[in-house]
Amino acid sequence: MLKPPQKPSDAWKWFDPRGREPGSWAFIINRLSALGLTVYLYLHLSVLGKLAQGPEAYDSFVHLAESPVVILGELLVIFAALYHGLNGLRIALTSFGIAVPYQRQLFYVIFLLTILGSVIFAVRMFT
Repeated sequence: MLKPPQKPSDAWKWFDPRGREPGSWAFIINRLSALGLTVYLYLHLSVLGKLAQGPEAYDSFVHLAESPVVILGELLVIFAALYHGLNGLRIALTSFGIAVPYQRQLFYVIFLLTILGSVIFAVRMFT
């Protein structure tokens, strides 16, 4: 477990990925996925607002949505949603005392399922 930095030169240790336990990675990825999904929700609502501006505004967005950058962003949303949801199930199980000794293995399983699900979505998106 990392301790808070005692002096400013120790602050870089917070961003050093080496030596982190799987539980730390699960927490970090969960928080990042939550932030990403929050940003996506805002973007989604603003896109729905384009519908109120008329067909021309929405058609221009649809043209933008076909760009590779936006498609990659959609794939990241799929990854974040899968991971965040599955990790939430892991947290709920362990909160109720179920499978507590297997948290590390559960993290690896949910991460593998997230990657597998993301690959399936990617194949379907790009074919």
